[in-house]
Amino acid sequence: MNSAGHSEATAHRGLELTPFRGLRYDPDRVGSLAAVTSPPYDVVVRPDGLHHLEAADPHNIVRLILPQAATPSARNERAADTLRRWLSEGVLTTDPEPGLYVYEQRDGNGMLQRGIIGALRVSDPAEQVVLPHEDVMPHVVADRADLMRATSANLEPLLLTYRGDDSTAATADLIERTAEQPPLLATTTEDGFHHRLWSVTSPEDLAAIQSGLGSHQALIADGHHRWATYRRLRMEHPSPSPWDHGLVLLVDTARYPLRVRAIHRLLHDLPVAEAVAALEGRFRVRRLEAPLPEALEALADAACSGNAFLLAGDGAFHLVDHPDPGLLARTIPADRPTAWRTLDATVLHATLLEHVWRIPEDSPAHIAYIHDTAATVEKAERDGGTAVLMHPVREEVVRDLARQGVTMPRKSTSFGPKPATGLVLRALDL
Repeated sequence: MNSAGHSEATAHRGLELTPFRGLRYDPDRVGSLAAVTSPPYDVVVRPDGLHHLEAADPHNIVRLILPQAATPSARNERAADTLRRWLSEGVLTTDPEPGLYVYEQRDGNGMLQRGIIGALRVSDPAEQVVLPHEDVMPHVVADRADLMRATSANLEPLLLTYRGDDSTAATADLIERTAEQPPLLATTTEDGFHHRLWSVTSPEDLAAIQSGLGSHQALIADGHHRWATYRRLRMEHPSPSPWDHGLVLLVDTARYPLRVRAIHRLLHDLPVAEAVAALEGRFRVRRLEAPLPEALEALADAACSGNAFLLAGDGAFHLVDHPDPGLLARTIPADRPTAWRTLDATVLHATLLEHVWRIPEDSPAHIAYIHDTAATVEKAERDGGTAVLMHPVREEVVRDLARQGVTMPRKSTSFGPKPATGLVLRALDL
């Protein structure tokens, strides 16, 4: 593994991206590259999506990122055993020389995203090099850390964004030139996205990328828990070590703007009728007899003038808006920026979950976070719970808060498109 050491004495100006020897599937050993990929671990809707991916191919990456067994330790041991077996069988092979990887995603509707995958130096929050914008759940960080320790691998890249300028012009040109060459791999996943990957190994090209990024900071678009995991594991291992770096995809959103979507909540033990009854006198609630697309339009309209949510789970939709100002004043901390205090996620967590519904937000037994809107509604209707559908936050708000050092409530945003998991991995002991 080509990994630069971390030195406290070194003055770090910005992003430090290091080449690595990528671990990739041998196309001749699997059914297809599309059949072995997966969305990021927290996007897989379990158990339906998990079973679907496991059935797609016996070597699907979900067997590493979401191993199944009776206990957490057994799950991590299974993932480590599976990774060792796939390496010994040649299912996964290591690229011959270290490089950075240009990665492209394209859909059929004109969306194009390109970025660079590499091993990024793990920095401390005080350095303001990597900006988080969401809080994390300690139990998720602990779970991801156990898995990374067991496998000694970064199994999927985080999605980070930076704003390119004149200093990154050479990097932008390099990405465009590389995308004109034959790729290392190309595949189309079942969501209709076309994926291509190239390796950049020329010392001159690598130096140009590293120089251009060296004065920039990045926003975590997706992967807050994994970044917190990288930081925990770096502190556990004496430096220099491969744990000083973590696998990321860096996208210049000045050239390739991301989509920002909401992450919805599924409240397992709260029927819709009870949820609505508890809102009486606190929020306005209107029942909508409309299909999901129309209900989401009504949510977007309501969100233009204040906090708004859509409840589902009983066969209808309930538009929740116009919160009582006195209720908000009593339940939302007054010592935070106005942009934070008025976020839908803030009102949901501080007012609705904690005060009105009294649901612990950090308990998987009570609440689930789901990216897919229709899946959230379907699971609520099937299980008798309440789906809370959210309206997305604008990227400018997210970045502005992050630069102020203000973190949003956990699972506030979903940036995309997210990198497919399984196209390139990073083994820390190779």
